[in-house]
Amino acid sequence: MAYEDKTLVCKECGAEFVFTAGEQEFYAEKGFTNEPARCRECRQQRKQRGRTMTEVVCANCGVTTQVPFTPSQDRPVYCKECYDAIKAS
Repeated sequence: MAYEDKTLVCKECGAEFVFTAGEQEFYAEKGFTNEPARCRECRQQRKQRGRTMTEVVCANCGVTTQVPFTPSQDRPVYCKECYDAIKAS
């Protein structure tokens, strides 16, 4: 199926945003049936609401960072860079 970019209106802020052909293909692959109702910025803001950030020290490099969860004491916590490096290896 050929997808074409669509212009949608965000139900949160009323701004127009493009639902790209690539995004439509991704939605179809995941089995999503509804188009996005919010623009990218409003989706990100909505995710951040109610999410508490916890300050931690990276178990690998020692840098202070924030994570969107409360870590348990028995598991190491990593900064984004170290986590990405560990995940890639």
